[in-house]
Amino acid sequence: MVDFAGWEMPLVYRGVIDEHLQTRSSGGLFDVSHMGRLFISGKEVVEFLDKVLTRNITRQEVGQSRYSLVCNEAGGVLDDVIISRDKKNWILVCNASNRQKILTHLAAVRRAEDYDVDIADQTESTAMVALQGPKVIDRLASVLPGDIKSLKRYHFSNESFMFIKFTIFRSGYTGEDGIEMIFPAKMAPLMTKMLGGKTDKPDATIKPAGLAARDTLRLEAGMPLYGHELLETIDPISAGLAWAVDLTKDFIGAPALRAIVAAGPKRKLVGLELEGRRIARQGTIIKTADGQQVIGEVASGTFSPTLEKSIATAFVDAALAAEGTMVAADLKGTMNQARIVKMPFYKKA
Repeated sequence: MVDFAGWEMPLVYRGVIDEHLQTRSSGGLFDVSHMGRLFISGKEVVEFLDKVLTRNITRQEVGQSRYSLVCNEAGGVLDDVIISRDKKNWILVCNASNRQKILTHLAAVRRAEDYDVDIADQTESTAMVALQGPKVIDRLASVLPGDIKSLKRYHFSNESFMFIKFTIFRSGYTGEDGIEMIFPAKMAPLMTKMLGGKTDKPDATIKPAGLAARDTLRLEAGMPLYGHELLETIDPISAGLAWAVDLTKDFIGAPALRAIVAAGPKRKLVGLELEGRRIARQGTIIKTADGQQVIGEVASGTFSPTLEKSIATAFVDAALAAEGTMVAADLKGTMNQARIVKMPFYKKA
């Protein structure tokens, strides 16, 4: 157990590799209750969210979720979020370490432009779990009401089970199929036991997995992590997230991002496959293949349990970011050769 943004969170249950491969082959249950859950409503909620989010949400349908970003005026990322439209409100899920920052930012925007919206922080009154893996949907279809199998990716529905109301999302952060679910905090022990089944059996379909495995899974899937691939000093264009930015509309940070697009980003996020088994951790310097010129640094790195390769993401000079380019990771004075590769590193068949 570790402290994470004020939450006591499970880092490892049985072992990172065990939990990682269990999720890839069958199913893993992750406690993600530390993620912020903000419920936003009001007469001007659409206009308000369109102002603070990089995605165009005006045509987003009830029951649909979208990945988006919240930027500052300079185009830096305050957080990456999932925004979901329900019948009476919008649900914004943000990162635990950024929850207070996002609440403060939203309140400032509402106050500055006098938007008629209500923002309710329901993080501590609710719990959130993620069940991820190729056998998860079949397992949940046998125990939960509703037609989970027909729920489309990045869509959600509101259901009830044994008088417990919950919201189930077809989404996740592992590169596998699965769901994320929000329900009352006081029902967390009952719900997790019901969802996971007999998780302590050696051949259990679903077993608990911790934050460490969640990180290796998301990195294989090429998904960004705030504090690594995303920061207030990093713009979404450089981070390879232009697809989540609609520059045809006005939002906070849009003018700065248009200027970056027009000039071209100076650095780009790339994937790296390193020779050997050594890991290039965050901050590792990246040089040209001959080791003579510094061209960037690592954002995230690990040894991939699925691919059995050392992988990393790195921000490098845009002119040297082409796929197939050979570079060198400076591992404490040793130049470890690496190749720029297309992300994601792993994609399920």
